[in-house]
Amino acid sequence: MAKKSIASLQTGNVRLTKAIKMVKSPKTGAYTFVSAIMAPDLVNDFLNKK
Repeated sequence: MAKKSIASLQTGNVRLTKAIKMVKSPKTGAYTFVSAIMAPDLVNDFLNKK
């Protein structure tokens, strides 16, 4: 499973990060991409969550 945190987004005083994770479907075996925009300190939790 590939994990990557990319693109620091900054709007005003709030700093956000967009994280993209590749997830394998248990049904078909195909990979899909899941992305979310969150605070930088929550990125590791998002990437480690299955």
